[in-house]
Amino acid sequence: MKNSGGGRGFIRVMGVLTVIFVAGIGAALGIAVAETANIMNQENFQEFAPALPTKILDINGELITEFSADEKRELVSLADLPRHLIFAVLAREDPDFYKHKGFSIRGIARAAYGLLIGRNLGGGSTITQQVAGTLYTDRSERKISRKIRELWWALQMERRYTKNEILEIYLNYMYMGPGVYGVEAASKYFFGHSAKDISLAEAAILVIQLSSPAKYNPLDNPNLAMDRQLSVLDRMIELGYATKADTEASFDEYWENYDYTRVSQAAYFNRDDKAPWFSEYVRRELDGMMYKTMDYYRDGYTVHTTLDLSFQDAAQRYMSEGITRANREYRASSGNRLVRAERMYIPIVNLLSLAFDVNILTSTSQEHNQTRAMNRYTKVLNPVIDLASLAFGVEGMKDISNAGFVELKASTEENVVEGALILIENETGYIQALIGGSKYDENNQLIRATQGHIMPGSSFKPLYYSAAIDSGKFTPSSMIYDVPVVFHNEDGTPYIPLNFRGEWNGSVLLYDALAQSMNVASIKILDTIGFDAAIDRASMLLGITDPNIKRRTFPHVYPIGLGIISIAPVQMARAFATFANEGREVTPMAIRYIENRNGTVILDNEREIRQKQRQKGGAIQLISPQNAYIMTSLLKKTVEIGTLGGQGAKFVFANDKGERYRIAAAGKTGTTQNWSDAWTVGFTPYYTTAIWFGFDRPGNSLGLTLTGATLAGPIWGDFMREVHRKLPAKDFRRPESGLVDVRVCAKSGQLLTPSCNQGSVTLTFLDKFRPAEYCTYHENGEYRTHMAMESLRSGVSAFDDRDVISGLKMPTLDLGQLPDAAPAAMPATGNSGANEIGDNELLFDFTVPSFDDFELPSYNPLME
Repeated sequence: MKNSGGGRGFIRVMGVLTVIFVAGIGAALGIAVAETANIMNQENFQEFAPALPTKILDINGELITEFSADEKRELVSLADLPRHLIFAVLAREDPDFYKHKGFSIRGIARAAYGLLIGRNLGGGSTITQQVAGTLYTDRSERKISRKIRELWWALQMERRYTKNEILEIYLNYMYMGPGVYGVEAASKYFFGHSAKDISLAEAAILVIQLSSPAKYNPLDNPNLAMDRQLSVLDRMIELGYATKADTEASFDEYWENYDYTRVSQAAYFNRDDKAPWFSEYVRRELDGMMYKTMDYYRDGYTVHTTLDLSFQDAAQRYMSEGITRANREYRASSGNRLVRAERMYIPIVNLLSLAFDVNILTSTSQEHNQTRAMNRYTKVLNPVIDLASLAFGVEGMKDISNAGFVELKASTEENVVEGALILIENETGYIQALIGGSKYDENNQLIRATQGHIMPGSSFKPLYYSAAIDSGKFTPSSMIYDVPVVFHNEDGTPYIPLNFRGEWNGSVLLYDALAQSMNVASIKILDTIGFDAAIDRASMLLGITDPNIKRRTFPHVYPIGLGIISIAPVQMARAFATFANEGREVTPMAIRYIENRNGTVILDNEREIRQKQRQKGGAIQLISPQNAYIMTSLLKKTVEIGTLGGQGAKFVFANDKGERYRIAAAGKTGTTQNWSDAWTVGFTPYYTTAIWFGFDRPGNSLGLTLTGATLAGPIWGDFMREVHRKLPAKDFRRPESGLVDVRVCAKSGQLLTPSCNQGSVTLTFLDKFRPAEYCTYHENGEYRTHMAMESLRSGVSAFDDRDVISGLKMPTLDLGQLPDAAPAAMPATGNSGANEIGDNELLFDFTVPSFDDFELPSYNPLME
């Protein structure tokens, strides 16, 4: 083994020496050729390949849009640029630029050695070579012949142009961001001012765009940009181009004034586009796949995608209707509340302020008027001021209008309902429809379907129910008591989950608790299996593998059981598609492969994804097919009897002969705290769709009438019906072994007995965890206990049997946190006979602690 390792090391050394030798020969040859007087067309430096748009095609070959050659470029003279910008470019890209003859042996050797050892040690191209490669070669071509042509042209440029002229071409020509070329256009795009006025820290930000505009874009990845910016500034200090004090001051000023709410945008909003949200997602994917090697505004590529335009059209239609309806009902409910408050309470407040001379109360009315005035200013007057400032060049007016737009943007994010949809094919991971929001334009570019950080609410529950099924601690027929319970987080803070509308159901079976989205029962499941098991399963299904992201996403607190985390709809679609795909991992993809202008495939993204999946071997099976099938069976109940019960009929179709058939469907709804987000994530054997409605900024409520079941659910049903209209009947594939169907008592979840008179249900179980006990619910005192629980829920109770009372299981409270005194409205003791009690009183034959000073948690969601 040692000899083998030494042999490989020797081969690597010889390889490096060979590369250096060849580079030296090539350089010498290039110099010789450069000095030859009879070079044909030696001055023909401006013969570039004609610019062609890049075509984006859907899965059927239909044109979605074109990324045209309309470039945002503004030329600037090298003499007009500040010295620190030039120094930053040299420090980052080519410190020896003014010393070499167009190439660097040291740089070539470093890049070659990095290639041999499999590490990125920096590029080997000088600034001259980068310009030559961009102007005269196809930089997506990874061949030695291309590098030789690049070197030849670099030597010709060194003969033809001065160093300052080459640097000026470089700073004006290179791609530096979404649709922007050159430092002048890039400076105005990123910072809002000319490169002539650029600061030291801004110069460092601009320079790093030359290496990877997608990766180091400060609008998309501010943390990565900050790290690389620091490295450039440190390098400038090292080379004597800047002082430590100047760099630190400029760095601090830049990030103190950084706008974290701004998103990246492309300069192509005037094009025809049948799916603008999807096209923008593809553009960003292209940036990441082929940065610095392709110019999709000029190079004439053809990008074959996964989108189905017929599905996209349906998605756009239904989501537009849903967003319109949501905003209409939200404004109506909000307006009614404000009108009632204005007509009833404000006059009373003003009267009280006058009667008792309390001026602070009067300000309530004044603040209300100020709010109305601000709304009118931002929506009506501010656009006029902005237009006037542009027409007459009045900078002061422009500052005022900018402030107004900031206020309007914040108000819009808080008060306008947005929405997102993503459709994934279960088996392939193809993204076949994508809606990122309402209307895509320069002011609305956040692709919420893939970039959103949204609480999923109860749609998150199935992810850890999956872990509960595998644990053996729960089965689909496990009985759980849905009654008020106090849980305590790891830091000791109490947490009291509430059900939707504050209703309780007593004893329920697990399948029904999930179908009806019962919160207390779900938190009990989370508490029993433990945070680690729940988080591990959820993160795996969501595709979260980074330990740091996993830790930040899933705190060890009970509210995570109700979806109090931040994730994107595409992650929820991925998780549910795993259930539909028999437990195998699903990797969402939008780009299949890319061809150059000659029809040659230069990047096969799908092949690379499939290769990675094959390399995973058995690890591609995230959960067992048996677990996936049980979870699918449970989620089918949601469509049959649960919160999506009204959507099941939409999956019934008729064939050409008029024969009716059904396509199986499953899913889960979710409504978050204060009814601020509405979700539905559902799937069939063919496709999975995730739909969300809500606000970009938290704080407002959609209202009681707009929930996952009432808003997102119907749109999910309508859209999925259209997607499946021409597909044949299909059910979810059942594993051949490991599962068993058992008919159990609908109340106890145990095996049926002759006494079971409240119905039965057939459920699917893991074979090793099938029910083994016969129903005891109807055979002994548990039935009477249940009736007592039911009477408790109705507010009237009469106990005359000590055995019944002993069967009641009340929540465990930390008595150390309770005060000694009992409230007067709740007597400390009661008698065992019949009691007359009010709506807020319960009398038991035991001591009831006081709740006067018990501090409830501030976070107490009412969720679906």
